[in-house]
Amino acid sequence: MNRKAPMSRSRLRGFTLVEVMVALVVLGVGMLGIAGLYVTTLRSSGGAIYRMQAVNLAGDLADRIRANRGANVAYGGPAANNNCYGAGSVDCAPALMAANDLFVWQAQVAASLPGGNGAVVVNPGAVATDPFIYTITITWQGSGETGATAPSYVMQLQI
Repeated sequence: MNRKAPMSRSRLRGFTLVEVMVALVVLGVGMLGIAGLYVTTLRSSGGAIYRMQAVNLAGDLADRIRANRGANVAYGGPAANNNCYGAGSVDCAPALMAANDLFVWQAQVAASLPGGNGAVVVNPGAVATDPFIYTITITWQGSGETGATAPSYVMQLQI
């Protein structure tokens, strides 16, 4: 009969150094993957906060435009601090109110978003009865993005 000799106790004693090193490499790669996922999540959540602020700021200006319908194309003009509201404010004509609204709004955009910039383009309708189309654009500096890849939000409004 051909019987195999039982293995010696020293061969059955645990892990070899190679097995331990492979386990450490696998664990290290897994930890690096988790760290990368965490960094990506932090970047995405920061971008989502800025996008939410841009949406709110565009909605704010849209409400100002709706409240001052007589200004029409004045919202496409330059911004100016005309002291139309607040302490010691004066009563402003619609065009002056539009310039003041733009001044306050652009200051809010710059304060709320990193490198924030807001602009409005007004397109009157082809016929006098057509509505005005307001295009509100907000851009800001994202993390690692510049120029053409900078994040932006665009809202169109017809009144």
